[in-house]
Amino acid sequence: MRRPVFRLPAWLPVDGYILALLGTVGLAALVPARGAAATVADGASTGAVALLFFLYGARLSTREAMDGLRHWRLHLTTLACTFVVFPVFGVAARFLVPFVLPPALYTGLLFLCLVPSTVQSSIAFTSIARGNVAAAICAGSFSSIVGIVVTPLLAGLVLHGDGGGFSAHSLVSIVCQLLLPFVAGQVLRRWWSKGGRAQRVGQGGGGRREGAFLTRHKKVLGYVDRGSILLVVYAAFSAGVVQGIWHQVSPLRLLCLLGVEAVLLAAMLTVTSYGSKKLGFPRGDRIAITFAGSKKSLAAGLPMASVLFGAQAGLAVLPLMLFHQMQLMVCAVLAKRYAARADAEPPPAVGPDGSGPDRGGSAVGVDPVQRESEHQRAGR
Repeated sequence: MRRPVFRLPAWLPVDGYILALLGTVGLAALVPARGAAATVADGASTGAVALLFFLYGARLSTREAMDGLRHWRLHLTTLACTFVVFPVFGVAARFLVPFVLPPALYTGLLFLCLVPSTVQSSIAFTSIARGNVAAAICAGSFSSIVGIVVTPLLAGLVLHGDGGGFSAHSLVSIVCQLLLPFVAGQVLRRWWSKGGRAQRVGQGGGGRREGAFLTRHKKVLGYVDRGSILLVVYAAFSAGVVQGIWHQVSPLRLLCLLGVEAVLLAAMLTVTSYGSKKLGFPRGDRIAITFAGSKKSLAAGLPMASVLFGAQAGLAVLPLMLFHQMQLMVCAVLAKRYAARADAEPPPAVGPDGSGPDRGGSAVGVDPVQRESEHQRAGR
């Protein structure tokens, strides 16, 4: 007899993992790590960050990333939105201090503008909206790779005097906790893909190879990912509670932060949507740019904040956590509207041999059930 699996109600507009993050914040507020426990939590958090970036490197297909370079205009556009337009908006928001946002929350908002784009949710929303899923995969992967180097560099430029930035210690931490584990994951990925049983992904036996170990333990590694991030959050917020930094933030300030982030998200969705249209990208590429260029990665931002801010990371990651949930809710609605619009459009002409692209960019004649299962796999 199978045990019943707890699932959140479909009507609940909050991601289950966000609830876990909020629960972790609540645990840190009630039972913060102090003294020797804080030392243990800090060491475990450091190890968790290194493990996260090792897994990022092990999962990323180097061949797939190199193949994606052929669509360089789309990737440059996405990177420009993520690492140029976003930071410009963040720097422009400095005039909100101290009347709308206190300095600590503004630092977190500015850091939010520097982190790379998401991968999983960008793929999922692009798939739902019938966009170019392959482009979303490559754009998110490139943003993650570039962000490992560019995010700390931008932090050193724009966060100087705001509680972040570069120092000799942070530089060593970035290399040891982010770059070296990522490179090690890439190296071991090649070894895993050569040894043991490997699985071919794609049509006709082609496509990328994934190491047998990564394929067999994909679900377990996902739990390791999320558990590591929860540990990082607990250590960061515990340090904030012990230092008493939460007395600096009132409910009114949090509401102001939510309003500022709503304006920021609306501005980026407008820039990515209309900007990509002005640049002449086709519909599928515009959808990929809209979702990949307007979103920020909680999974990459949290461990980076723990490296850059140390004990001050508690308030620094709060804007990112709120923005992450906001972007999921807004982009879910937007993706459904894109899909409904695509369904309402007449299908394009089909060639005499019965082949041709459908509205989603796939070949006509593909089984709708198979295509739906592909969309579901992308959403996971």
